[in-house]
Amino acid sequence: MARVVVDVMLKPEILDPQGQAVQRALPRLGFQGISDVRQGKRFELEVAGPVDDAALARINELAETFLANTVIEDFVVKVEEDQPQKAEEAAK
Repeated sequence: MARVVVDVMLKPEILDPQGQAVQRALPRLGFQGISDVRQGKRFELEVAGPVDDAALARINELAETFLANTVIEDFVVKVEEDQPQKAEEAAK
């Protein structure tokens, strides 16, 4: 089973109020030197079978029509080859 990740971010020209709120809070929390924060979404898709060109084309279509609002958001699709174990799985 393969994992495909779709990262969705607001386009650079779109105002990001959530990112701005985080950026303003950072100095009060003791985190200095962060000049910008942008918030996005991450979707992890478990794909049964090989992730070939046809599967990637379907996932790109899924991202473009359902996961992202392409008027205001950009997205990137990438395949994760080696999946790192999650901390809770490693503890079992």
